[in-house]
Order: sequence, then C-alpha cells, then structure tokens
Amino acid sequence: MSKRFLTILTVVLSGVIFLAAGVLVAADKQEVPDEVILQNKGYKKDKKGPVKLTHKKHNVEYKVACAECHHVYEGGKNVWKEGDHVDKCNKCHDPKKKNKKTKAMKLQNAYHKNCKNCHKALKKEGKPTGPFKKCNQCHAKKKKK
Repeated sequence: MSKRFLTILTVVLSGVIFLAAGVLVAADKQEVPDEVILQNKGYKKDKKGPVKLTHKKHNVEYKVACAECHHVYEGGKNVWKEGDHVDKCNKCHDPKKKNKKTKAMKLQNAYHKNCKNCHKALKKEGKPTGPFKKCNQCHAKKKKK
C-alpha cells in the first residue's frame, strides 16, 4: 500500500471515531419535555389527580433556574448543575414516608414545599404567579375507575 493511501485511511478512520464519540455523547443527554405530569403513584391514599407542570414555561418564560427544582445534596449543599442527569423525584423522595437515612421528605411534601412556597413567594413580591391555595387549581380531577 502506498503511503498516501495509508494517510488518507488514517484521516478517514480518525474522523469516523470522532463522529461516533460525538453521537454517543449526544445520545447520553436527557430530553427535556415541554410538560411533565406529576402522577400520584405510590401514595397510601391517592386523593387527588395528577398535576401538569409546564416545564418549558417555567424554565424559558418564567426564568426558573433548573437547580431550583433539580437537586443532589452532598453535605447539605445542592451540587446538581445544569446538564447533570435528572433522576425521578421518587428515587430519593419516597411517596409513603420520610427517608430517615437521607432525611429526604415524603414525595408529596417535597412537591408541595417546592411548588407552593415558590408561588407564595412570588405573590408576596407582587409578581404574577400560579395557584397555590386550592388543590383543584393544580390537581386535575381524578378519573373515576
């Protein structure tokens, strides 16, 4: 084989390797949905219907930073940063009880604390906000079985 052919082959193979690595890195990124439905699965009593969270609106229009909701605590500090993997909330927040080991509150309490407190704070500042007082303003009507 000629030296020129080997050089071209090396360049082409290097390009393929870099391209493949780029595809693998891109495939690892999580897709961010426009809306998230917070289901009431796993609770002792499922009294209310699901809550629709307008994920894109909160982030893009309302300028809520990702780390306001997404978190990984180490030593009492949120070390989660944008681009990190997002686990489902119930990985740490059990629907039935507080996690004694990690001190993570029950799932429902975590949702309510995060959402309601944010909306209350906005209201207190005189800014437009979503509902936070009545259950049916956030929770959809529960479907009858």
